[in-house]
Amino acid sequence: MKKSLVLAMAMALGVTASAYAANPFSDVPAGHWAYDSINKLAAAGVIDGYGDATFGGDKLMTRYEMAQIVAKAMAKGANVDKLAAEFADELDNLGVRVANLEKKADNVKITGETKLRYWSWDNKGTDKTVQRSRVFINGQVNEDWSFTGMLENIQNYGHDDDGDEDTNFQRAYVNGKIGGLKVQAGRYSWADFNGGLIYDSRVDGIQASYGKDINLTVGAGKAANADGSHVAEDMLYAQLGGKIGVVEAKAGYYKFDDVKDFGPKNGVDKDGKDTFDTAETEIWTLGLALPIAKDLKLSGTYLNADVDGYDGDDDGYVIGLDYKGAKAAKAGSWGLWAKYYDQGFGTTVAHTMEGDYYKSIATEGFKGYGVGANYTFAKNIVGAVKYYDLEAKEGTKEEETLYAELNFMF
Repeated sequence: MKKSLVLAMAMALGVTASAYAANPFSDVPAGHWAYDSINKLAAAGVIDGYGDATFGGDKLMTRYEMAQIVAKAMAKGANVDKLAAEFADELDNLGVRVANLEKKADNVKITGETKLRYWSWDNKGTDKTVQRSRVFINGQVNEDWSFTGMLENIQNYGHDDDGDEDTNFQRAYVNGKIGGLKVQAGRYSWADFNGGLIYDSRVDGIQASYGKDINLTVGAGKAANADGSHVAEDMLYAQLGGKIGVVEAKAGYYKFDDVKDFGPKNGVDKDGKDTFDTAETEIWTLGLALPIAKDLKLSGTYLNADVDGYDGDDDGYVIGLDYKGAKAAKAGSWGLWAKYYDQGFGTTVAHTMEGDYYKSIATEGFKGYGVGANYTFAKNIVGAVKYYDLEAKEGTKEEETLYAELNFMF
């Protein structure tokens, strides 16, 4: 595998070894058949051996090592598209951004999407249509650090057709490495790795991750709304996840201080809606996911919350089934999913789902189900439809939500 790699990379980069310094590897003598190719690749920074001044040409290469070399070759302008396609999953796991792989001279890449979104609520007797457009800016600072920014525009086309517009610079953060740690800092989009059952919004903060097969992530900051206000003044989180055979296992701890509208009811606002005090919640989670048939995955998450001043039902669980899934790059791909929710009070702060469970339901806990389907109509044009039937665990409040979206990515 090493010999074929050396030849492929060398031809892609156009070897002219005489222009480069002497080969740095002690186990590749000047008379070796691949001396010139290895010389060029080493000088270009595509290969760096095993850290002991050896190339190790007689060793079998792992897919992970191969992906690292492919990424470096592409960054240098090599035409290795077939190799990139073969090792796409490994490249993704390495966190290699498209902007890094495809850059020639410019280290900044701009991408975006515009998504048409529609909600219809049964008990409310109303609907809402929104067009959300996002522009992403990815810039490479150096080999280890990059910057990401995101500008978002929201156009609301409600039943009254008021056409409200809101534009904000929603994300601005850096990603990098400090030793063996992966670091992210700034205002970034974040969802707990239970699928956003607890929190799915922005964080003004910093997080660090360590590990590959078993990964630990810890972070701290403020839970932020789209308008810049804070859902919670302070949040801490720690997540540990990995694979045991085919089973994905994960555990998490989350703490939110002074969560708005999360404590006991304290009155009503000018529109007659209930208002609530702030409160603190600590949440523990444990989740498992495993394949039960081809393209079919079963998942389950247990959640337990400890909310200041509350002694009611504060635990819960979510069971999910996922079959296949639409992929933006593959026209005709599709997927189905279903989830059952039984979440006690305090186990969610800003849920990822589009189903409406009301703020007042959240202060009692909620249960119900959601189902959905997604489909790629053409490359980078993906549609989805979802239906939720949710109700309060106490009382009589309930809501049925029909949601649809069509996303154009560029």
